[in-house]
Amino acid sequence: MDPLTTAAADQVWIRQDVSLTARARRSAAELARRVGMSADRIGQIELAVTEVAVNLAHHADDGALLLRLIEAGPVAAVELLAIDHGPGIADLDHARRAGVSTAGTPGLGLGVVQRMADSLDVHSLMGRGTVLVARFHGRAESGEPGRALPEPTITGLTRPLSGEQVCGDAWGARPVASGDGRGPWLVMVCDGLGHGPLAARASEQALAAFHRTTSEDPKDIIAELHRALAGTRGGAAAVAAIDWHRRRIAFCGIGNISAFVVADQARSALLSAPGIVGHHLPRLRAHEAELPPGAGIVFHSDGLTERWSPAAMPGLFTASSTVIAAHLLREAGVRRDDASIVVVKDPATAEPDHG
Repeated sequence: MDPLTTAAADQVWIRQDVSLTARARRSAAELARRVGMSADRIGQIELAVTEVAVNLAHHADDGALLLRLIEAGPVAAVELLAIDHGPGIADLDHARRAGVSTAGTPGLGLGVVQRMADSLDVHSLMGRGTVLVARFHGRAESGEPGRALPEPTITGLTRPLSGEQVCGDAWGARPVASGDGRGPWLVMVCDGLGHGPLAARASEQALAAFHRTTSEDPKDIIAELHRALAGTRGGAAAVAAIDWHRRRIAFCGIGNISAFVVADQARSALLSAPGIVGHHLPRLRAHEAELPPGAGIVFHSDGLTERWSPAAMPGLFTASSTVIAAHLLREAGVRRDDASIVVVKDPATAEPDHG
């Protein structure tokens, strides 16, 4: 299953404030129109997004919505991601029932989101917060859902520094050869130095070079990124080659990009070397590690602290890669910097537990 793709122009973060609901509804409609969805389908999406935004405003201590277009080949969807710091949802089955509304809206609640969405995943940690992911595809003239998007084994999220319109971080993934879902896969994360448009320019050039190169060696790819970022601010960058057949990962990182293999509620770090890609590159070395069955891999910039623990989030790593990425962003993300996170799941165990 390929990673679902998105571009910076196809996503909008909306922070929790007095304009949350109206902005969320308007942004969702604009994205749906961009991919040619019908007026009826847009109305359904607006209804579902409104319910999620109202619940976020009423119940969360702090939170945000991400609306973005995602694509897998010819199929496109609007994805709604809600992240909150709050009390959590004690009984998800009850909350999903039609007619139940914890926010006092007229008979809606998560039930209407479940009816309108083509897929819905909700994961809640009591006393800490909740993540909701809903995807809305176009509908045929019969009103039946179109072809569903697969659940990705690789998901990335980027979030700009508070007050900025663009994010200085970027990520990418591509198959090495067969791209049969079990790899090998190459994954890149880049954090442009600083923030704002100049940082974004550095990361965008790194992403373009990553997709342009034919190299399959993380060290060689980092060297190509170094050449591509000459003349920019430069940045921190990491590249990993992930082979699920051999159950091995090769990793080369420069600067403050964190990487972890997560298995059995524990994590082991893959080390990056000091330096700035585009300006100062040390001698490049790749580090290899084993990937146990069912392992997950997490990469993130220093827009997330490293003070997170799988054991403190029981059951999280059985969820989808999107839910894992969102919860870690909620748990460890900082507002004073751009943030990026990429989560990779073992394709053999990638089907999430929606219970």
